[in-house]
Amino acid sequence: MGVEIIDGEECVIEKKRWALFGLPFTFTKYIVKKDVLTIESGFFTKTENDCYMYKIQDVELTRNFFQRLFGLGCVICFTGDTTHPKLYLHNIKNSKETKDYILKYSEEARLKRRTLNTLNIGAQDIDDAMDDC
Repeated sequence: MGVEIIDGEECVIEKKRWALFGLPFTFTKYIVKKDVLTIESGFFTKTENDCYMYKIQDVELTRNFFQRLFGLGCVICFTGDTTHPKLYLHNIKNSKETKDYILKYSEEARLKRRTLNTLNIGAQDIDDAMDDC
């Protein structure tokens, strides 16, 4: 996996690749640090999208036949971010290691910030039960 040190901080830098040949001839770069995931894209107009790691709730890895053939994969991050609830890291090498890295550091970031994800399952039933008393 491409773990590098930038500004004294450990991060993973991957480039989007062509699924057919596994070559990085696109203008999209994924930078995964311990506290933020950044997607840089574009040639003439550069776009940079950031998502804090504590907002990433779940990570999924998908690989079709051609991606497996060339050692690529797509990592999907399900986030609590309002602008991008799903972040796609398309056709990257070392996709399994990248997914594990994101999962590990997103959990650490949530614990560090003491954020908690809860589900609201059947809460309205509790209120109805309290009215009966």
